[in-house]
Amino acid sequence: MDSIQVTGIRCYGYTGYLPEEQVLGQWFEVDLTLWLDLTPAAKSDDIADTFDYREAISVVKNTIKNSKFALVEKLIDAIADKILSLNKVQQVQVKLSKPAAPIPDFGGKITLDITRSK
Repeated sequence: MDSIQVTGIRCYGYTGYLPEEQVLGQWFEVDLTLWLDLTPAAKSDDIADTFDYREAISVVKNTIKNSKFALVEKLIDAIADKILSLNKVQQVQVKLSKPAAPIPDFGGKITLDITRSK
């Protein structure tokens, strides 16, 4: 199956286990791999025959901005479910990172990676 990768989607949101994460918020980064059949678009050269990845970017940003979950596991699952509901997408991989995890003496980032199919 063919795929489209959309990387580096950054958005500010209010998901987090600690109360201050849900009040002050934090940055999230998302990378997507969308599996679909690109053959119709390759043959027709018509945008109507492919997937408009701006839709996926909008879904990610709106979900992060408007959700207030305790766990990033819930957030990443909500993103995957919404992406799968979009036309033409058969499978999605979502990588969600918290670049500034609120952990003392830790300068790295936490990344979750899930793959879901219709």
